[in-house]
Amino acid sequence: MTALRVTPAGLGGRHRLRVSLPDGRDIAWYDRDSGRISLLSQAYEDEVVAALAPYVTGEVSIGPPPVPTALDLARLSLHPDDDLAPNRPGEALHAALDGAPARRLRKDPRPVELAAHQRVGDALDGLDAAGWRVLHCVPLPGGARIDHLAIGPAGVFAVRTLAARGRRVRIAGPYAATGRGEPEPHLRWARRAADRAAHALATAVRPVLAVADPGRLEVPPAPDGVRVLRDGEIPSLARLGAVLKPVDVEALYATARDRRTWLAV
Repeated sequence: MTALRVTPAGLGGRHRLRVSLPDGRDIAWYDRDSGRISLLSQAYEDEVVAALAPYVTGEVSIGPPPVPTALDLARLSLHPDDDLAPNRPGEALHAALDGAPARRLRKDPRPVELAAHQRVGDALDGLDAAGWRVLHCVPLPGGARIDHLAIGPAGVFAVRTLAARGRRVRIAGPYAATGRGEPEPHLRWARRAADRAAHALATAVRPVLAVADPGRLEVPPAPDGVRVLRDGEIPSLARLGAVLKPVDVEALYATARDRRTWLAV
């Protein structure tokens, strides 16, 4: 039997596994979402099935690759420089911190902010199994960014991250105060990001303020039109009523991941 290699493919390898020969030639892939093994060479079917056995869950179908849809072709035509899908949570902070000289006079708050972005981003990425697609650090004109954009059955959400690091967070009107710090209009900024995303995607976008690791979170009954969540409460988004079909989720994701979508908002 020819030794085959099974490796992750795509963003984070969460959706697809590729099967290749020792010389690197791909002969099949397994799509976790559809439960399908697509064979590029029928001659290796038994070996491919055996190689994928430890990774396959439930029933699978086996056959030649499906004919690409218009959406598939649009994704393939997207230039890597315009594709936002590889962005990590806090991507802009990664870039700013890489090679930055250490601050001596006062503590640099950016590593704490980056950790908060990663914490919220990991929680949002955990919605993947429920049919959600997530983008991180979406750049907007003027230097602004949408921290996270979550697209799923419950709709589209622009998520702003607030780093609490065990401190008390108090919400009042459009303002949020962390510990003894001065209140800042985080809810207003969250609404503004959602409005710009709605304009770019031509669909409703709801604002969310995700508070990372709060010691205590004080939120009024109606927090200025913004959903306020602890990072541990982010999975609750998957339990909201469905308003988008899977094909709509994929279409919006394909539009949102294109950097050019955001140039005029």
